[in-house]
Amino acid sequence: MQAICFAEYKIEEGSRADYLAYTGQLLNEQKNVYLYEGTDQINLFVEIWYAENEAEAEQIKKERCSERSPWYRVSEWIIGGADKMHVWSFKPALPHNG
Repeated sequence: MQAICFAEYKIEEGSRADYLAYTGQLLNEQKNVYLYEGTDQINLFVEIWYAENEAEAEQIKKERCSERSPWYRVSEWIIGGADKMHVWSFKPALPHNG
């Protein structure tokens, strides 16, 4: 059963180019993570990290929030810093038939 880790934050307008360049490099190095930008709110981003199960999603969440993670650097571009980065893990609400 697949689970996800979900991170959400808003970056500073003046940091957009640096943020996109940095996250573009990270996305080239990692698999199972996708980056989306809000269509109604510019500079609002979400990361969706796919995991094999709930335990793996929790581990991704722990690592994502760790200062050791290369993704942690994103915090310097977030309005309000790391405290304004919201990270959760999710499990399927219902079994998937298909």
